[in-house]
Amino acid sequence: MNEHTHNTEEVNAAFHSDAPIIVGLDIGTTKIAAIAGRKNAQGKLEILGFGHAPSNGVQHGQVLNIDQTVRAIETAMDNCRHSNPDLEINEVYVGIAGQHIKSLQTRGDIVRQNPDIEIERHEIEQLIADQRKTFIPAGDQIIDVIPQDFHVDNFQSIKDPIGYNGVKVGANFHIITGDRNAIKNINRSVERSRLKTKDLVLQPLASSAAVLNEMDMEAGVAVLDIGGGTSDLAIFYEGMLKHTAVIPFGGENITNDIKMGLGVLKQQAEAMKKQFGSALTDEAKANAFITIPGMRGLPAREISVKNLANIIQARMTEILEFVTYHLKQVGLDNRKLNGGIILTGGGSQLKHLIQLTEYVTGLNARIGYPNEHLAPSHVDQLKNPVYSTCLGLILKGESDYENKTKNFEKSNVSKHQPQVILTSETQEATVKEKEVKVRQPKQPSKFWTKFKDSLIDIFKEEEDSVMN
Repeated sequence: MNEHTHNTEEVNAAFHSDAPIIVGLDIGTTKIAAIAGRKNAQGKLEILGFGHAPSNGVQHGQVLNIDQTVRAIETAMDNCRHSNPDLEINEVYVGIAGQHIKSLQTRGDIVRQNPDIEIERHEIEQLIADQRKTFIPAGDQIIDVIPQDFHVDNFQSIKDPIGYNGVKVGANFHIITGDRNAIKNINRSVERSRLKTKDLVLQPLASSAAVLNEMDMEAGVAVLDIGGGTSDLAIFYEGMLKHTAVIPFGGENITNDIKMGLGVLKQQAEAMKKQFGSALTDEAKANAFITIPGMRGLPAREISVKNLANIIQARMTEILEFVTYHLKQVGLDNRKLNGGIILTGGGSQLKHLIQLTEYVTGLNARIGYPNEHLAPSHVDQLKNPVYSTCLGLILKGESDYENKTKNFEKSNVSKHQPQVILTSETQEATVKEKEVKVRQPKQPSKFWTKFKDSLIDIFKEEEDSVMN
């Protein structure tokens, strides 16, 4: 089979898939992103629409100004629909983070009426539903109940008890809670954007779904998603989720530290951080300087690259010390987490952050890219760790569909099948293959090129706005 035939089959698989289209909505402190996708026949995500917008009204992961947040969501969704006019989006999976997020461990059991019958799915669902009655502080609300490991009678550490026989079945649970008002603000913002929240998903779990595989989870790994307002942590060991935490510092804190420490504008601080910033002072050149234009007729200023790195290293070290603290809390250290630390999110792109992470935590570190679950036919910019949460939200929706834990319409599309976002190589192959019998625009080559170029322009515009 040649490469062109292979690419064509992937496109056909995406068009003919019965899987619903899932939309992930990441409401972040600095950016709101919406990505639409679904799994093809090979089990990979085909990206069918993408849009983002600068975020206003969100601080430290929490929606504070609903009006501003609604406008930003609507802009991101309009961009997503514009990228693919055939998309009809009604429901979204939404990420949630913020300092208000807490977690607790519980244990629950049920005594079975007939121990001779094999354990069935509905019994496990009942066991999980019972945990939603767990007492939590007033003003909080349960976001998710995650089974960690099951036990049937005297058999412990069972991953899936369905098919076992026994008198009593139970599990250890990780329960995630959040402030009721913070959750209401998210739901209200989504509803006022003429959408329905299909589910709220903790952001570190969504990011983990995008960048981890089974082997990582088995080896033991910590995923640190460094966002704008918060840094979200999820720890896995022996294939199970062991701990989650939200660290109340992120990229915005670093930018504000630079702004205050060097006496520059916030926009200048952000641009310097991205272009010249380093997480290790020792790696910064002692004799290098950044020239900042003077304001309102004042002379230009020179900023030391070494001083810039000093500020970034201090704040990043603080975030990583929180990670070490949480690892110690759950009894996992550098001898047990063989998978080390996976860094993702926008803040993970800081230069020399891997070296600083390894130095502070004593664990191996690497950047987590959401590549493994993506089909080849997508715009390369979406491989960026900034979009890990958004892509993980789509994977969560696909998991719900496959496990029948939620009801889905057969498709989220209007009258037509949506167009798949293709790379230039796949575009060319698709046009050349005559046996493609799906509905296409009259000039597919121009359409695909224009489509991809328009998406790449979005990224270029964003970079230019940061640097100007």
